[in-house]
Order: sequence, then C-alpha cells, then structure tokens
Amino acid sequence: MKTHFKTIVISDVHLGTKGSKAKEISRFLKQYRCENLILNGDIIDGWQLKKSGSWKRKHTRFFNRILKMIEQSHTNVYYLRGNHDDFLEQILPLQIGRLHILTDMCYESFGKKYFITHGDVFDSITTNLRWIAYLGDVGYTFLLWLNRVVNYHRYKAGLPYFSLSQYIKGKVKKAVSYIDDYETELAKMAKAKGCDGIICGHIHKAENRMIDGVHYLNSGDWVETMSALAEDHEGNWQLIFYREIDFKGMHPQPNPTLFPHPGGNVVPMRQVSFETRNDEDITPPSIRL
Repeated sequence: MKTHFKTIVISDVHLGTKGSKAKEISRFLKQYRCENLILNGDIIDGWQLKKSGSWKRKHTRFFNRILKMIEQSHTNVYYLRGNHDDFLEQILPLQIGRLHILTDMCYESFGKKYFITHGDVFDSITTNLRWIAYLGDVGYTFLLWLNRVVNYHRYKAGLPYFSLSQYIKGKVKKAVSYIDDYETELAKMAKAKGCDGIICGHIHKAENRMIDGVHYLNSGDWVETMSALAEDHEGNWQLIFYREIDFKGMHPQPNPTLFPHPGGNVVPMRQVSFETRNDEDITPPSIRL
C-alpha cells in the first residue's frame, strides 16, 4: 500500500462541530506523507462556532499534525478558503513559510493543469441567498445529530455504518439534480480556464470521473464520507476512504527525508473566479438562528 504521495487534497473537515471527524483525519495524516497538502475549504466551521459549536483539543491536534508535516516532512500546505471559513477573506492572500492561505489556485503536474477551488462560489445559494444557506446548515446539523443516534443503535445491534444524509440526497430528486448541475458547471469552468481538470469539495460527495473531457475530482468530506484525494508520483489520482484503510497492515513510517521542492509546479491564483461514538454526541444539537 502506498503511503507516500506527491499531493493530498482534503476538504470539509468542519472543525468546531460535533460531526467533525478530527481524530480520524489526524490519524489519516499521520500514516501518509506528501509533498503538497491542499486544504480545500471548510476546514474550520466558523458558522457553527458563532452559534453552538465548540473548539476541542482534538481540533487543535489536527493543526499540530499539519505543523509536524511542515516541519518534519517539509510539506507545502495550501489552505483555500471555503464558505464556512470565509473569515479568511480578511487576510487573503497570506504566506508564512510553507503555509499558503489563498482563495483558489492552479496546480500543474505531469503536463496537466487543474483549477482548485472549494466550489461554493459556483453555488448560487451560498453566494446570493446567504440566509437560506444558514437555514440549510441548521437542517444539516440536525440531520447529522439524527444520523449519530441511528448509527449508535445500529452499532449496538451489530449493524454496519449507515449514512442517513447520503441516503436522503440519493432519494430526493432535487438534491440529485443539484449535484449533477453543480458538477457539470464546474467542468465547464475548468474548460473556460483552459484546464484539464478541476478539484473541489463543498457538496460532501467524493468523486473521480470525466465530465465532457474534463477530469472532475471532489475530495468528499470528513464529517461522514471521510475521504481524500491523492496524486502519486506518476500523476495518477485516486480517492482514499478512511474506512477502507488497513491501519494494522501499515508499517510505522520513519521520519522522512527532505522532499524536493515542487519547483514552481503549484501556482497560486489570487483572484476569485466567479466566485468515536460518544454518548455525549447523541444529545440534541443546540439550534439558534
């Protein structure tokens, strides 16, 4: 099993919420090494932290892991702002050593060019009707709480994990249509920018496929799917799902040697384009508007 990659992309961690799988993603990043780590938006959930969210030690450990990757593995980290961490707009663009905070970026590798964006700027709801987006966030928070309750009892009964929100998304025609339109519009945008592919997040649906000749990649999320995108040293992209990783079969990695600097392969763009199961986790969420 590969544990060294050229680039890893993660998004939608939503630190500060009960649904965030902070422990799992820290464990994931501890097992893998990469030259470039792209945090593609909604890493910190500023919306929930303003309302009923809370910052815990496990959320801080995630950033400690990122710092260790920078210091020990000399990883270049690119943090792109999302809609839930839009507070970053106040400091964009910013570079501190190997840490870059940007709106979006272009990534060139093995002769191919990818436009990387969180994806919310292509969502008319989050850009034009912010109050509806906040209302939807409240509904999604409740759905995640209900999902924890359902899976707590499924676990007690010896049943596998079941994603209630993914099930609902797959059954509601408007949700399916929205996702299809979203992916198609992003593919069109990549073509308009002269890119071979596009890498995004936002809709919490991991994907790796071709759309009208454009390579569409979505890193999924770390609330339910727990997935990441990884590019190997031959330019091949793959989705890695946390639940499919055999951690027992993975050998501990020694401190890696200095990775060669990508040499300008990653080119930031400074302008916006179109713009563990705990009993405490099954207490009803505090919802305030």
